[in-house]
Amino acid sequence: MGAAVESRYSFRAGPYSSHSLLLAAFPVKGEGRRVLDLGCAGGYLATALAQRGYRVTGVEQPGGAPPGFPREVELVEADLDRGLPRLKGQFDYVLCADVLEHLKDPVKLLGEIRNVLALDGRVIASLPNSGNLYFRLNILAGRFPRHAHGLFDRTHLHFCMWANWVELFRSAGFAREKFHSSGIPVGLAFSSLAHTLPIRAAERVSYELARIWKTMFAYQFIVTWRPAGGRA
Repeated sequence: MGAAVESRYSFRAGPYSSHSLLLAAFPVKGEGRRVLDLGCAGGYLATALAQRGYRVTGVEQPGGAPPGFPREVELVEADLDRGLPRLKGQFDYVLCADVLEHLKDPVKLLGEIRNVLALDGRVIASLPNSGNLYFRLNILAGRFPRHAHGLFDRTHLHFCMWANWVELFRSAGFAREKFHSSGIPVGLAFSSLAHTLPIRAAERVSYELARIWKTMFAYQFIVTWRPAGGRA
C-alpha cells in the first residue's frame, strides 16, 4: 500500500467529519492502552490519540511520513501490501483510517490484524461508501471521474457499498460492534467558505441524512469491529 497516497490527506476537524467520528469511537482517556495506526500519514490522528494517553504506533510506507513526524508516536516504515511488519506485543485498538480501499488484499491484512489484537481488542475503521447518491448519479450518467480525493479517488483499488464491507470483514473473522456515518464534507469542495453558516448547515443536513439512510447518503462508514469467535 502506498503511504505516499495516504500522506495526501490532512486532518479534518469538523464535528461531522470522519476524523472526528473516528476519534470519538475511542474511549476519552487512553490510560496507556496501545493503538496501531495503519497508514498513519503525517500522524495527525495518532498524535490526537497520544495526547489522550494512548501509546500509539504508526505504520507508513518507507519515505511516506513527512519531515517532523510527531515524536510521541512510534513510527514503523512498511509496505502494507506486503503485510504487517514485525511488531512488538499486542494492541488494544487497530485504526484503519482511509486505508483498506487502497490495498491489493485487505482481507489478508485484516487476518494478520487479528493476530496482533489483544483478547478484547477492536478494529476501528473509516470506509468509503460507493453506494452514496453522488457516486450513483455519476455512474448513472456514464461517468467515472478520477479525483485526487474522495469517493472517486484515483488510487482506490476497491469500491464497496455497505454490504460489501460487511462481507469483507466477516470473511476476515470480524463482526460489527458499533456504527456511525459521516456526511459529504461540503467544506472541502468550497474551502474558502468552509466556516460559513451555509456550508456548516449543509454539512449538518448531509450528516443527518446519512444517519437516516446510511446506504444512500453516508459518505463514509465509521465502524468498530470485534473478532468473531476464536482467534485465527
